[in-house]
Amino acid sequence: MNQFIFNMPTRVLFGAGQLNHLHEETLPGKKALIVTSNGQSTKKNGYLAQVEKELDLAGIAHALFDEVRPNPTKENVMDGAKAVKDNGCDFVVALGGGSVMDCSKCIALMVTNPGDIWDYSLSSQGGKKNAEFDAIPIVAITTSAGTGSEVDIAAVISNDETKEKTGIFFPSMFPTLSVVDAKLMLSVPPKFTAYQGMDAFFHASESVINKNEHPMGEKFALKAIELIAKNLPIAYKDGSNLEARENMALANTLAGYYMLCTSAHTIEHVMGSYHEDLVHGAGLIMTAHAYYDFFAEKKAAEIPMIKMAKAMGIENPTSGKDFIKALDDLIAAVGCADLKMSDEGITEEELKLYPQRVHEVLGGDITADPLPLSDADYLEIYQKSFR
Repeated sequence: MNQFIFNMPTRVLFGAGQLNHLHEETLPGKKALIVTSNGQSTKKNGYLAQVEKELDLAGIAHALFDEVRPNPTKENVMDGAKAVKDNGCDFVVALGGGSVMDCSKCIALMVTNPGDIWDYSLSSQGGKKNAEFDAIPIVAITTSAGTGSEVDIAAVISNDETKEKTGIFFPSMFPTLSVVDAKLMLSVPPKFTAYQGMDAFFHASESVINKNEHPMGEKFALKAIELIAKNLPIAYKDGSNLEARENMALANTLAGYYMLCTSAHTIEHVMGSYHEDLVHGAGLIMTAHAYYDFFAEKKAAEIPMIKMAKAMGIENPTSGKDFIKALDDLIAAVGCADLKMSDEGITEEELKLYPQRVHEVLGGDITADPLPLSDADYLEIYQKSFR
């Protein structure tokens, strides 16, 4: 039996309508900085007003920071940390999707630690410092089913100057409390429902093929894959289907508990490092077939892929190719079969720059793939994915 650590410190309020119970919780401070995106969705859909009402009911003062971009930057982090201090806040409430939750975790870290967030990045041009002080408490209220960021320590931040998009993670970045309320996800448009849902799928599928996977992680990941395969096409076609939304929310959180990402995520982070407007889930979808088929062709992950194919409803799968077929069908069912790198401004020529960058940014563990990949292998995956 493998050795592993079972640790889930985040208290989760799960279910439709759970945001209405936030004021009943013991919140971790007296004044919150509510962090949202620089878009209008949380305001337009009433989610911000709902959170403010809950904090008022709980007797918690609050201020607003609404400057987080879709791929959050180190500047977003540092501006948010300044806002915490300027407003006398002692905890952070993240209201939004993965970008907002990731940025909020780093904001909370930089309230208590000196310097710049990139001092703590493990990327090639990061400072690689250890955070001496714990982050201030974080409450995460997710409005999407994709990143699982409400239950893990990881954050993905971009540095436009160095062209790096990388992971930053410290144990104190676990949210203290998270709200996973599918009613906040009903307004997500079909395209982003697909992108976010497939991100959650890849968190789970990368975990299953990861050579460091353990029984507890596999259990969570396979259940997430089963839920996504059944419910994502429904939620994509009918965003008002609350049952499908709730099942996607559950899958997202389950996949987030044990997110053992492989080089697939790093491959996407390289793309996002050069193209800041590339949606993470879309980038993952673009390279998915070539990435997983690389291992299926070499029969390097037959048992894990057969398990995933079964979870996706394939009767009597016999090889990794059965999983590839199920994956392609799922991507097509959510309208993403025709995504093109070229539509995002990626050129075939620049792909040659990408393999070296795989070693310089952080996404997943590039040593945890079923087989070690060479730079020539990375380039082959990019080139086969290019359209």
